[in-house]
Amino acid sequence: MSSVSTATVNEAQDLVRESAAGAVLLSVRGVSKSYGTRPALKNVDLEVRAGEFVALLGPNGAGKSTLFQLLTGLFNADAGEVQVCGQNMRVAPVRALGRIGVVFQQMTLDMDLSVEANLVFHARLHGIGGAQAKARIADALARLGLAERRGDRVRELSGGNRRKVELARALVHQPSVLLMDEATVGLDPASRRHLLDEVLALRASGVGVLWASHLVDEAEGADRVLVLHKGELLAQGTPAELVAASGCATLAEAFLGMTRSGQAVEPA
Repeated sequence: MSSVSTATVNEAQDLVRESAAGAVLLSVRGVSKSYGTRPALKNVDLEVRAGEFVALLGPNGAGKSTLFQLLTGLFNADAGEVQVCGQNMRVAPVRALGRIGVVFQQMTLDMDLSVEANLVFHARLHGIGGAQAKARIADALARLGLAERRGDRVRELSGGNRRKVELARALVHQPSVLLMDEATVGLDPASRRHLLDEVLALRASGVGVLWASHLVDEAEGADRVLVLHKGELLAQGTPAELVAASGCATLAEAFLGMTRSGQAVEPA
């Protein structure tokens, strides 16, 4: 068997293993990052499994954006390790990043290109072209209700639809892990809910999602919630576990209590 065909078989086998229920897709171990003398992340551990929606809750300045910068290869951690589908971000960044889809807090679409042109450009960056790119783009736009807007320039779209285009773009290369960094900022309540529901639905396809937000209601339907405060993880668990461990009545009260006191909570 040629080296090319062997690599293709190996990649296919990797995808089968990754799609298995409970397989760890994103692993962060002992990650720390400082800017000068100011620590932004302190020995953070987390993981996201196949088909799991993990909400990363934290107030502004908690370190969420710094963590996402490390997860997307924009910066390297000072200490610790990030692995995506078994690929070390520092050792094999191209392979690791190829398994990630991301929607950043700040929009990164080309406003003067059409919806379809933005997606075609992204597909080509991942080596996807021709009929395959066309089919994937059509599927992503249909899923998000944007098929009739494919020829419109991005600047002609509402804020909610622009976010949907960014989500469609993040899904075109069929990532194993989807990173959403404060993706609902600036959206009206209906658009915010629709985007969240679309991402929650991706669990059925085995995609692992890390959803960063400061809005507690966006975490209530998560499989697990991580509370980040001043660069440290204060708690990890299901919404119900965090509520019970904190002695509060709601997740919102538990979150406020933890971030006000800075005290970690250990679910039973």
